[in-house]
Amino acid sequence: MYNVDEERFVELVRSAVESIPEELKAHMENVDIVVQDWPSGEQMRRAGVPTGNILLGLYEGIPRTARGVWYGQVVPDKITIFRLPLLQIAMDYDDLQERVRHTVIHEIAHHFGISDNRLLELGAY
Repeated sequence: MYNVDEERFVELVRSAVESIPEELKAHMENVDIVVQDWPSGEQMRRAGVPTGNILLGLYEGIPRTARGVWYGQVVPDKITIFRLPLLQIAMDYDDLQERVRHTVIHEIAHHFGISDNRLLELGAY
């Protein structure tokens, strides 16, 4: 397990978000990105992750493609990046940085309504 402190990990997440093209970032609205050590049992259940597997990130909210005229005055969508599972699988700092970036982009794709199946089709796994 590779290790960095929480502050440095948050900086990796921030850098990953900053690496997204401005054209996309401009369309991200009403979404918070947070870091949490581990997913809760409820988050694992909602994500459909089988016991014994890990979860690196989670998007919770209403994708932009599903928002209609009714959408307003709702709590922000939430993207959670799970620090300890990512540290658990990282080989070194460069690997951690790439895995964090991949996870952030993957969850942001869900914010834009891109499913896991479509990400697989696009070769994003």
